[in-house]
Amino acid sequence: MNYKEAVDYLFTQTPLFQNVGEKAYKEGLDNTLALDRRTGSPHRMYKTVHIAGTNGKGSVSHTLAAILQAAGYKVGLYTSPHLLDFRERIRVNGRPVSPEFVIKFIEDNKDFLEPLHPSFFEVATAMAFSWFEKQEVDVAVIETGLGGRLDCTNIIRPVLSVITNIGYDHMKFLGNTLPEIASEKAGIIKKGVPVIIGEHCDETRPVFQDKAGEAGAKIIFAQDNCKIISQQYLAPDQVIYQTAGLPDLKSQLGGYCQEKNANTILTAVCELRKHFNISDDNIRSGFMDVCRTTGLRGRWQRVAARPEIICDTGHNSHGIKYIAQQLDEISKKPGFGRLRIVIGMVSDKDVTTVLELLPKTARYYFTRASVDRAMDPNRLQELALKAGLYGNAYRGVPQAVASARSEASANDLIFVGGSTFIVADLLRMPEFFIQG
Repeated sequence: MNYKEAVDYLFTQTPLFQNVGEKAYKEGLDNTLALDRRTGSPHRMYKTVHIAGTNGKGSVSHTLAAILQAAGYKVGLYTSPHLLDFRERIRVNGRPVSPEFVIKFIEDNKDFLEPLHPSFFEVATAMAFSWFEKQEVDVAVIETGLGGRLDCTNIIRPVLSVITNIGYDHMKFLGNTLPEIASEKAGIIKKGVPVIIGEHCDETRPVFQDKAGEAGAKIIFAQDNCKIISQQYLAPDQVIYQTAGLPDLKSQLGGYCQEKNANTILTAVCELRKHFNISDDNIRSGFMDVCRTTGLRGRWQRVAARPEIICDTGHNSHGIKYIAQQLDEISKKPGFGRLRIVIGMVSDKDVTTVLELLPKTARYYFTRASVDRAMDPNRLQELALKAGLYGNAYRGVPQAVASARSEASANDLIFVGGSTFIVADLLRMPEFFIQG
């Protein structure tokens, strides 16, 4: 078995949520616990930090990993989904898991996996935990896949839990109200383990308080003591925060949503300093070099200039509202040309709400990502028209981007997004592809 065959086995023999959606979702932890016994409970061999939430999990996870790495620790990082290669999900000090280990893990466990019928995420999680043990990491930052209470990462006992925010996403599995969704996310709160709540509202705060009270866990609401005083956006890949105790804190993540994430991260670091030796310089390094250090991509990322092309993986109403605000403000700057938006979505999202948030003055290029869940671009165009958005439909991301570029002037901005998978298809294009 070679690496391609091992990954093909994962994709075809285990249901992958990013491709097929709800058919890949398996409720309960039975398979996870069976895999954990099979692999010898490797997550008990190192410290962990657990991250859940509707949006911001990736940015918070990667930045915390970058800060810990800057402090000299060997850091595992488990996130999802991947953009280009499965190995992106499992990293140690920014380096993806080796192809050889992926092959060996599948070969060694294939006979056990087939009668168990685990999901893709269950197998990937067991693989990640085993790789981190083999690499003898000091700490692993673990991001939930979906939800929290029944998420297969929820067998760990972390030194810190973080819930970034609560928004409307995956309601079919997590509930139709914010308190219901918050209750599922709050399932990662464990006895005696402090938890950071990045963002809350009047509806979700009591849910978290009740769960923390039941578990005897210290709870810290990051909004109660906001550490961000002000921010200045200099470029897509640079913002400067004025913070309590850390003036002129530069971050490589320049999306408007990152202010809330930055406050969550700084609050989390205060707790992590009880377990790790983290200096102010380590924090600065983690914020400034997060993409280079961890391999993070697709967060308000500039991939071309004149015309400028920016992509972002925001894919639900909670994330899109920040993107829409940022695009609107950019388009009002002197000398700006025209805003062009290449967009595609998956069919199980709240497409109508997202479309209603987007700028009416932009020229749209409706397309679809190369996954089964992707919405037909002609259907997306129909729904967009009802929201007052105008443009043409294209069969794939390369065609939509090529059309936008051919029509754009040097002062235009082309935004590409609506789905993680749209961004993935953009970054696969030869002119935007970066190996590793």
